[in-house]
This record gives sequence, C-alpha cells and structure tokens, in this order.
Amino acid sequence: MHQNTLKTDRKTIFISKATPEDDEFVLWLAPRLEAAGYEVFADILTLEYGERWRKKVTETLQNKSIKMLLCCRDSTLAKNGVQEEIGIAEDLAKDLDDKRFIIPLRLEKFKKIFGIGELQYVDFLGSWANGLNDLMNSLDRQNIPRSVNGITINPNWEQYKKRLAIKVEETPEVLTSNWLRIIEVPENIRYYYPSGAINHSLMSAACKNGEYPAEVYHRGFFSFASPEEIANTFSNAGKFVVHSEHNLIKLLDDGAVSPNIKAREANNLVLSLFRKSWEKFCLDKGLLGYMYSKQMGFHISANQLAIGKRISWGQPGKRRNSMLRNISQGKVWQYGVSVTPFLWPYPHFKLKSRVLFSELSGNESGNLINDTDAQHRLRKSICSSWRNKAWHGRLMAFLEVLAGESKVLALPLSNSSLLCLDAAPVLVTSPVTTVLPDVMDGDAEENDLSTLGNYMIEAHE
Repeated sequence: MHQNTLKTDRKTIFISKATPEDDEFVLWLAPRLEAAGYEVFADILTLEYGERWRKKVTETLQNKSIKMLLCCRDSTLAKNGVQEEIGIAEDLAKDLDDKRFIIPLRLEKFKKIFGIGELQYVDFLGSWANGLNDLMNSLDRQNIPRSVNGITINPNWEQYKKRLAIKVEETPEVLTSNWLRIIEVPENIRYYYPSGAINHSLMSAACKNGEYPAEVYHRGFFSFASPEEIANTFSNAGKFVVHSEHNLIKLLDDGAVSPNIKAREANNLVLSLFRKSWEKFCLDKGLLGYMYSKQMGFHISANQLAIGKRISWGQPGKRRNSMLRNISQGKVWQYGVSVTPFLWPYPHFKLKSRVLFSELSGNESGNLINDTDAQHRLRKSICSSWRNKAWHGRLMAFLEVLAGESKVLALPLSNSSLLCLDAAPVLVTSPVTTVLPDVMDGDAEENDLSTLGNYMIEAHE
C-alpha cells in the first residue's frame, strides 16, 4: 500500500541533464512533453542557485517524480550533480518497486556506468523526432499520468531558448551602473532635546520642511546642523540644546544608549536624512519635483533646459549628447530620476529613471498631466522604444546638468556639513560580454524623430 501511495502522489517527469551541454535538447523536449499533457521538471528554469537551488532539485526528484529521464552522453554522466541524481533515482526505483524508474535518453554514444548499464535506453542519436515518438510510447505503456484537458506549456522554455540565442563571449566588459557612491559624510551627528516647553507639531513641521534635514526621534530630533542653525530654524517650536553628539559610523554600527536607539533604527533615520538632503539639493537646482506612488522624482524643467536642447556628456574625445526635454505625440516629456540611499554593501544612492509628461502650451510645457493612468499610457507609448543606450545617455546628461564642471555632487546637510556623491556612476566589470547588434528593426524605433527614441540622431560620437 505504501508503494502504491508513493506512485499515486507522483506526477512529475524529472529530466536529469548537464548544463550547458544538454540545454538545447531539454528546451526542445520539455515543451513537447508538456504539450502531450505531462508535468515536467528540469533545472534549466530554476533561477535560485546555491543550496536553495540544489534543495529544490533534490526535493522534486525524491518527493514528486514518477520517472527520471536521464540525458546520456559521456560528458553528462561524468558530472557530479548528475551522478548524485542517479544515486537518488536508484534508491527511488527500489522504494517504488519500479525497475524502469530511470529512462536513459541516448544523445550520443556513451560508456555504460554502474547502475544504469543494463537499462534499455530511448535512442535520440539518429533523430530527435523518432526518439520522442519512442519515449511517448514508453510513457504511455507505463501509464504515466498526464492531462488531457487544460494543457499548459510553460512559456519560460521559449524565453530561455531566446536567451541562449545571444552569444556570450569570454571577454570582460565594463558596465555602467545606476549607483552613485557616497564618498564623504560628516564625522558626527547631533541629537537635540528640548530645554523647556515646546510645540511638538511645530517641531515636526520644522524637521520636515526646515532649511536642513532633521529627523524626529522621541521628544527630540537628530540633525547635522549646528546649534546656531537649529536655533534659527526651530525658533517657533521652542528652545533645543545638544543632548548628545555621536560618531556617525559608530551610531550606524552599534546604535546608542542615550538616546536609546538600535542600529537598525539609526540606519533608517540617517538614510532618511540623506534622502531629504538630495531633495533639497534638487529643489535648489530648480528641478521639477513630482510625487510618484512611493518616491519623489525630480525632473529637468524649463529652468535648466529649453525643449530640444542637447547636453554633451562623456570623456574627452568620446563625447556624446542627449536631450532631456522634448515634444512627442503633442506632449512635453521631461527626464528625471528618483533616488534611494543605501548603506550596504557600501554607502551609495541608487537612481531610477523617470519620465514626466506635460501638456504642450505654444512651444513650451504647460500644465502637468496629473492623471496617473494617462502618465502611464504615455510612458508605454512613447518610451517603450527607447533603447538602453538612450536611457544611459539621458542619465549621464542628467548628472552632467547637476554636477557641471565638478566631479562630485555636494548635498547640503547643514551650512558646515556636506554629503558628497561621486558624480560618475559606479562602474562594474562583467567577466563575459554578449554580442548584440547595435541596430534595431524599423518597427522598434520611435517614429517621431524629435524624441530620443531614435538613438542614432540623439546621441553620437
């Protein structure tokens, strides 16, 4: 009864294969088995590597599989992972009383190995189609369960096949990230506490809207500002004095005893101060702020650039140029970014590209389109054809506008303290590179040549 129960609960056909040797074959075989109604598992679609990935493979084989299809060629059978799966399958064959639990699939001539040497293989060497027909007949004779209604083919097989069609070369490639490294922070931060009666509402308002960032904590607040600056900003709320001064790094690592604050709380508080500093910096530059669902985005406005003006960016001798404001489909689009500060794996700001649309009024931007659904539709229709190079160009041009001739972005935390970011994004080196064409089909290009969707006319050497 135990054996029958084991068989009844099992429906998955497990494909044991090597990567990447057998990927092409498995991507051909698996969807055809699914089209016949069988439930298929192959680790080619498993995206979690390491222990979780291996655990999922093992659990699927041990607890869900009714058959194991074993890709057979010498290179595959020599893999440690495949040998482990054969060992598990041999034990399952005994537990399930199924001598044909392992079905070898001959892809090439292979040397017999212990455990499967006497098993009858299905021959795919001469013809994959003939091999599939023989395999289907074998599964049918063994009454392997399959669906006849509601058949679903996992679309990821085809998507993965397209990924494999991109040639990968063993050549390092330098890539530009969307991270700006934090290169300088103040050494100390102060905690201010009321010395008498205060108005808490006015204190909170001053922390939120004051000239320099501050964060409420218990009955006081943290700030990088000096006592003189605090006295001016918080004069309506009451009088505040320095309760304690903290080394910033130590506060982030260990928290503090007085005031009692845990390291995690301190991290969140300081990150909020950094974000507020960025917002003040952008507003001082005259950028247009817009509140998205979770973040404030800041966009290039008429204060910085006229519509259609190009911004030059890049290294000397390799300069390119990009536009940050233009007209498309009768609307004005304005490029911008939102940022999220992080302290791990090292302090940095992560930038996210944004595009904001306004009505066209004469030759300039008019009223902002406040309908979020309309904004979304415009982004899909206008920005969908913008290629990665165009997005990269706009980001670099945006940073060029903010930094000017400087190599850093100096964000104010007070009159005497700055948060400094490297104005150039962090570069990372990939150990491999892909060979991708630098030309898109005509249908993929934006037809309106005034937009940056047509990369060839907007950014050039």
